[in-house]
Amino acid sequence: MQKIRNIAVIAHVDHGKTTLVDGLLEQSGTYGAHEQHDERAMDSNALEKERGITILSKNTAIRYKDYKINIIDTPGHADFGGEVERVLKMVDGVLVLVDAYEGVMPQTKFVVKKMLALGKKPIVVINKIDKPSADPERVVDEMFDLFAAMDATEDQLDFPIIYAAARDGIAKLDMSHPDGNFECIFETILSQIPEPVGDKENSTQAQVFTLDYDNYVGKIGISRIFNGVIRKGDNIMLAKADGEMVKGKISKLIGFHGLNRMEIQEAEAGDIVAFAGLETVDVGDTICDSKNPMPLDPMHIEEPTLTVVFSVNDSPLAGQEGKHVTSNKLKDRLEAEMTTNVAMKLEVVGEGKFKVSGRGELQITILAENMRRENFEFGVSRPEVIVKEIEGIKCEPFEHLVIDVPEEFSGAVIEKLGKRKAEMKSMIPMGQGFQRIEFEIPARALIGFRGQFLTDTKGEGIMNHSFLEFRPYSGSVESRTYGALISMENGETLAYSLFNIQDRGVLFIGPQTKVYEGMIVGEHSRSNDLVVNPIKGKAQSNVRSSGADEAIKLIPFRDMSLERALEWIEDDELLEITPKSIRIRKKYLSENERKRYSRK
Repeated sequence: MQKIRNIAVIAHVDHGKTTLVDGLLEQSGTYGAHEQHDERAMDSNALEKERGITILSKNTAIRYKDYKINIIDTPGHADFGGEVERVLKMVDGVLVLVDAYEGVMPQTKFVVKKMLALGKKPIVVINKIDKPSADPERVVDEMFDLFAAMDATEDQLDFPIIYAAARDGIAKLDMSHPDGNFECIFETILSQIPEPVGDKENSTQAQVFTLDYDNYVGKIGISRIFNGVIRKGDNIMLAKADGEMVKGKISKLIGFHGLNRMEIQEAEAGDIVAFAGLETVDVGDTICDSKNPMPLDPMHIEEPTLTVVFSVNDSPLAGQEGKHVTSNKLKDRLEAEMTTNVAMKLEVVGEGKFKVSGRGELQITILAENMRRENFEFGVSRPEVIVKEIEGIKCEPFEHLVIDVPEEFSGAVIEKLGKRKAEMKSMIPMGQGFQRIEFEIPARALIGFRGQFLTDTKGEGIMNHSFLEFRPYSGSVESRTYGALISMENGETLAYSLFNIQDRGVLFIGPQTKVYEGMIVGEHSRSNDLVVNPIKGKAQSNVRSSGADEAIKLIPFRDMSLERALEWIEDDELLEITPKSIRIRKKYLSENERKRYSRK
C-alpha cells in the first residue's frame, strides 16, 4: 500500500489557500525548530508578495505520521485558470476553500466545475469562520446547491466539511465543537482522499504539469508519476503533445519536503517529483520507458480570450531608461514566457510587433510588469477580445460577473452595466447594507469598467468575473466617455502650465515630468480630445502688480498604475512601458497625422 496522498488546494481569490498551506506546513512539523519562514511562504515570487495573490501554482510535500502528502497551491484569479486546470489532473483529491462570509464566487464555480468533471474527491473547508459577519451554515448550503447544479456524483455530493480559521491555525469538524488544530484536516485527507492509482511494476509514465528554470541545470519539469519507477541517470523517451518522440536522460531527480528541494535517487508511481536534463520538455509532455513508450493523453487547456500587441518603443524618449529595447530581445523574452506559460499564445504580426493572447488583463499586466523589472522597454496596445466563428456565426467571449456593492450604489452600477450590454441574473442581500448582483456580460464590455466602477461605489464595491462561454456577437458596446488631454510640445512640465490645464480635466502627471508631443497628460472633462501645452512658463516682466503672484495650488494628479492605464486607453492609444515610467500616448504623435488617419 502506497503511503502517499496527492491533493490540490483550490478556491476563489483571497479565500485563504496559501495561508491554509502555511498552517499545514507549520502543524505537520515540516519546519525545523530553527527554521525561519515568511507569512504565505508559498508565494515566493516578488510580485506575488507585493500583491498578496498567487500567480503560479507551486507544490510542497509534508510528512504526517508515516504518510507523505503532496500539496499543490493554486492561483485564485480567473486569469490563471490554465494553471488550475492542469494541476487538477495530477492529484487524487481536492481541498475546496470557501470564505465563510463571501460564499460561492465566480472562480469557486469555475474550479469546482473542472474538479467534478475530472471525478476528483472534494473536501470542503469553510475558512475565515472568525469573521464577525461569517455565516458558515448558509455557505454550506450554497456549496451543496453548487455541487448539485454541476451534476456531482453521489460520492462527490457526500463531501466532508471542515470549519477553519486558517490564519489562526484553528479547524474543527462541527461549529458546536471547541476550537481545535489542523489534526482533523490531516485525518480527513488520509481517510477521504483515495491513494494514487498506478503500479511501480508497469512501464514508466509520468506527465509534466509545470515548468521551472535553474541557471545551472536548465529547464526543470515538475511531474506526477502515474506508473513505474524513475531513477537518476535513466535513459527515457519524451513524448511531445504533437506525437514527436525525443530520447533523453534524467540528469537530476529532485524531491520535495516543505519549502526545500533535495536530490533523490529514485521515485515511484504516485509521487510528484522534478527532474532536469531534458531541454525540450514542455507542459503536458509524457516521460515514457525508452523500450516500451506509452504516452498519456496531452492536456487540454482552455483557449485565451484576450489579446494585446507588444511593440518596440518608438517614442521620442525611447532607449533612455531601459536596457533591452530591440525587437529581437522582445521576441526572445516573449518566446521564453510561452515555454513556461501554456495558457498564453504568441504571434508575430509585423516588424517589431508581437500579438500576445491570454486569459485576461491581469495575466497580461503581470507579464508586462515582470518585463519592465527585467529592464525591458516596449509599447502595449489596448486589449481586444478574441472573436471566433462558430458554425458560421460570429461569436465573442462572455463573462460571469459578480459584484458586491453597498445598496445605495447598486442603481448607478446597474445603469452603467446596462449600457454595456450586461444581463442581470440575480440580486441577493448579503447583510450589513451590501447586495450581491450577478450578471452575464460580453468580455469586451468589462475592459475599462473597473476604474469607473470603483469611482461609482466610492471604492467600496468588489467585482469578480470568470469566463463563461462564447456567444453570438452582441454589437457595439459603450467605451470611455471622456477624451484625452494631449501634449503639443516636447520638454519638462511646469507647475504654472499644469495649474492652468487642471481646470480642463484630471491630470496624470505632476511638475518636472518629461513629456513629448502626442503624449497624454490627463483626462479631458468632455468627450473630445484637447491639445494642451504643459511646458509653458510664466512670461516675466519687471512690472509688479498686487495679486499677480498668486500661489499655484495643484490638485494631486491621478497616479496611473499599469492595470489602470491599460484599462483606460482606447484603440488609437498606446502604453509606453519602461523600467521607471508608464506613459500613455497616441499611436500617431503629431496632430496633423492624427487628423489624416481619422479621415480614413
